[in-house]
Amino acid sequence: MQDQEWALEHPQGPVAGVAPGGSVVVARGLTKAFDGRLAVRGIDLDVPQGGCFGFLGPNGAGKTTTLRMILGQSPPSSGTLSVFGLPVERSIREIRARTGVVPQADNADPDFTVAENLRMYARYFRLPRAVVAPRVRELLEFMELADRADDPIKSLSGGMKRRLTIARALINDPELIILDEPTTGLDPQVRRMIWNRLRQLGHAGKTLLLTTHYMDEAERLCDDLVVMDGGRIIAQGAPRALVEAHVEPYVVEIQGDAATLQRLLGSLPGVRLERVGETGYCYTASLAPVLERLGQVPGISHRHRPTTLEDVFLRITGHELREA
Repeated sequence: MQDQEWALEHPQGPVAGVAPGGSVVVARGLTKAFDGRLAVRGIDLDVPQGGCFGFLGPNGAGKTTTLRMILGQSPPSSGTLSVFGLPVERSIREIRARTGVVPQADNADPDFTVAENLRMYARYFRLPRAVVAPRVRELLEFMELADRADDPIKSLSGGMKRRLTIARALINDPELIILDEPTTGLDPQVRRMIWNRLRQLGHAGKTLLLTTHYMDEAERLCDDLVVMDGGRIIAQGAPRALVEAHVEPYVVEIQGDAATLQRLLGSLPGVRLERVGETGYCYTASLAPVLERLGQVPGISHRHRPTTLEDVFLRITGHELREA
């Protein structure tokens, strides 16, 4: 079976309860309080059908709490929340039957083989036996695990376990797939393979809801995203649109003392200087004058690049370390 066959053989048509071009998840004034402390502070949210929608934010921003409310695992304190046009608090069984979840931690049953894990999970959805066998086979091929179908879980690498977790989330052919940091700790080859499979699912019409701390992952996968901080949505848009709106086109990363950098570059028009640890950051729309000034002083190490979503993230959420 070719890489794309599973996704293409299961295209997502119109989602029941969602108007064409409408939103799979809708929240209005959504809040969540714990012991009087607001973890989510009145957010409005629209997750469109199809493609990938991202949640970014530092630790404690409210991302996981929001996901738990969408999954019906934590009731909202106030506001309204619907998935597939259904109120979450009254329709959680139907919503879960149409949703796949990839948690942060892999939790396959170690007493079963790879294929047995998928077959057992299919029983939670009461899938007919005639459906389960071909679906398990398709998913194992889709996630490149067909040759490990009869292997015990303990024999799998971390990347294989993660791919099995994703395959398991797809067993019920879900319309909405929630991915909570799906590639954390994986090597670059496995990450890219998983990115490719997630893109295929999005192209097939599935709706992906992604949380990640990898800015390059969000930039590559997300059609739209929100940045949360302090329980609020502080920015929203397509990754490139956010870069254009919040930071200059270029940044020069410079190793040198702060006084020297200020003397060299501080007088240039349209330049914004920041410092994190031993590194200075010069943001600018005009790269040539900055490089010319730096070239006048021997021994200053620097590199320049286009700005990215990571620069946006740091500018609007700050550089300070956040503990979980």
